[in-house]
Amino acid sequence: MPTSPLMDVPLLRGHAPYTLAGFAAFRSVIDTDGAVPAKFKALFAAVAAIDRRHLCLARRELARGVGLGLTSVEATAGLIVLASLRGEAAALDFAEVIAASFAAIDAPAPQPLPTAAAGEAVANFAAYFGTIPAPLAQLLRLNPAAADAYYLMRRGSIDANPLSPKYGELLLLTILAAGYSPMAVTHVRGARLAGATDEEIAEAVLCAVPSAGIAAWMAVGAMLAPPDESGAA
Repeated sequence: MPTSPLMDVPLLRGHAPYTLAGFAAFRSVIDTDGAVPAKFKALFAAVAAIDRRHLCLARRELARGVGLGLTSVEATAGLIVLASLRGEAAALDFAEVIAASFAAIDAPAPQPLPTAAAGEAVANFAAYFGTIPAPLAQLLRLNPAAADAYYLMRRGSIDANPLSPKYGELLLLTILAAGYSPMAVTHVRGARLAGATDEEIAEAVLCAVPSAGIAAWMAVGAMLAPPDESGAA
């Protein structure tokens, strides 16, 4: 049975067998290969832990991923996504976790920073979202340079992510589930468009449970309802 330090807390062992049984069942999904490979679920869980500021959990999960064959390049996907979704502090925390988790990291030479051509951000937003979301429309109106910055970071998180587009979307979705974010609906759609099944989406969301509890599932689970006979979700 998969374990965690929580399983060894005496008060829980003595008073909360149902809670521990449920937790162990969640861990069995997260810790083993399923619809999503276990090494990626370890990465997803580690990044969700950073989102919730649980550094010890992040270290433990990433170390588990390394033991399952996760590479430093794959782990970099978490660093990229955290920089975009959660900012400098979260990304720097995860950079330290990565550095401590791998015996050696062979980083490539620094690359020149790209720039956004005129109209590139608008075209990207329209292609990805199907329209220009209201917050981005206002950013384009009020500060076009910041809109270009958003586009570049969005492109880095999905289009230039070391993971495949599908797993990049699932990683984004895990972080958003951990933060109970309404943005999750966008990335449920994005994951499906990238080829993810609902079973894969479900496992990705469940990777947020160790750090964010079952509320992480409740924030996203209803979005996975199958379409009714009319075709409406």
